[in-house]
Amino acid sequence: MHRVAVIGASGFTGAELMRICASHPDLDVAVATGDSMAGREIAEMYPSLAAVCGDTRFVPYGSGVAAGCDLAFCALPHGASQSVVAELRNDVEHIVDLAADFRLDDPALYPVWYGEEHTVPELLAEFVFGLPELFRDTIGCAELVAAPGCYVTAAALALAPLVAGGAVEPTGIIVDAASGVSGAGRPPKANTTFCSVDEDFTAYGLLTHRHTPEIEMAVSRHAGADVQVLFTPHLAPMNRGILATCYARPASTAGSDEVLDLLADAYRGEPFVVVSERSPSTKATLGSNSVHLTARADPRTGWVIVIAALDNLVKGASGQAVQCANLALGIDETAGLGAAGVYP
Repeated sequence: MHRVAVIGASGFTGAELMRICASHPDLDVAVATGDSMAGREIAEMYPSLAAVCGDTRFVPYGSGVAAGCDLAFCALPHGASQSVVAELRNDVEHIVDLAADFRLDDPALYPVWYGEEHTVPELLAEFVFGLPELFRDTIGCAELVAAPGCYVTAAALALAPLVAGGAVEPTGIIVDAASGVSGAGRPPKANTTFCSVDEDFTAYGLLTHRHTPEIEMAVSRHAGADVQVLFTPHLAPMNRGILATCYARPASTAGSDEVLDLLADAYRGEPFVVVSERSPSTKATLGSNSVHLTARADPRTGWVIVIAALDNLVKGASGQAVQCANLALGIDETAGLGAAGVYP
């Protein structure tokens, strides 16, 4: 049994990590930090975890808090991981970061897309990008893993095989995606209250969303081509889920059957990828670590369309982090992770 620490356990992704680890045969949560909730029972904040957490309380983060653990998950807001990773390395052999602090390999991108300089750019090269279906070989036994964002996971898994296979052009790609409100995190915000979100559907981050360079980096790295993406995210009135609809210009005469076969061949044998003619839905992936994909080629308009659906808190965050942890620790990649969604 591997002892793990969840740094930032009081947020949605932290709570999801604890839920997944509770049924994991090889991961035991030994430490759950939550500075704003320190001293409070986990079950008081998340009654859904009462049966597995008992009277365990959140503890404050401090030097040596993860000592004796094999791995630490960092489920902190963007920017916070940069200040703790160097210290955590003294306590644990492996770190999986769920934030964007170490995803981009070029430090010059951080002030452009995140509005601030990276504080420890020398560590960027030490992190591997944690999208197993595309970069599994680099994650195995890795000490430092940066798990990608939810939008990035959906878009990259949808587009990478088609760009790599020469079916679509690498530039002029459009990604139109919608997310459930949990993607905005637990702390309340004016635009994520019930009255703001209910019966509403809105676009945000127009032309400037920070996941844009991450999508481009992930697809470019896998496909070996310079990819350009116009990404527009939307907020949907639902708790969980990502639905990404991606449009690209064809680079071949492949029809719908051929582009669908290209996806199917790329992910054959992948335990958490479903490729089908069915149009993916967020509810079909609810609570699972799976992503559902489909594709079409439209000769009338000259576009190829690829659609991906996933649960933003599982495959888009905590489930993917556990999948990476499994690989890094050398245990069964699927351990503790469900492929079937919860329905209805």
